[in-house]
Amino acid sequence: MLTNPVPQIYNILPPPRNELDDVLAFVYLGSSAPTPEDFARTPLLVRRNKIANALNWLKLNHTAYADLIISEENLLSYPENGVPVVVDFRKTEGTSNKLETEMSLDDNEAEHGTEEGPCPFTVHGLTGTEYSTMDPKAMKAAALRHLQSEGKVLGIGHDGIPLSMYDNPDAYPKMF
Repeated sequence: MLTNPVPQIYNILPPPRNELDDVLAFVYLGSSAPTPEDFARTPLLVRRNKIANALNWLKLNHTAYADLIISEENLLSYPENGVPVVVDFRKTEGTSNKLETEMSLDDNEAEHGTEEGPCPFTVHGLTGTEYSTMDPKAMKAAALRHLQSEGKVLGIGHDGIPLSMYDNPDAYPKMF
């Protein structure tokens, strides 16, 4: 395992709220715009006080975060209780929140989601299984198309010296 320089990316947390839109997207699919009740069921709600408590705990209890700077200015820009990024609402045809182009042959559910309780959290993007059938030229072509369409990217290098995974409490946060 090679260490990634994650601590160097952000030495001040939380990040400025305007930077979150560069790395996080909230797309709401449905026949009508989301209501406050819909938002209350999503996992993307942020509570400013919980962020502050978590960062203070991390700083006190994890050696890799001992020199972390907690920005009060950035913290105050986060909602007391709400979604910290722009919500992109995409209206779907009919009453279903499914897009026909994303449905499989055996997909016979009326829509994604639940009647009550927490809403599912779906992450879209290229995954290992999508890469497994692509040769290196196809991967480079897909990456080039993404860049030419002004898609967002984040490049993180890694250290040249392997890091031991055994008896190393600092290894986990450096893995990602």
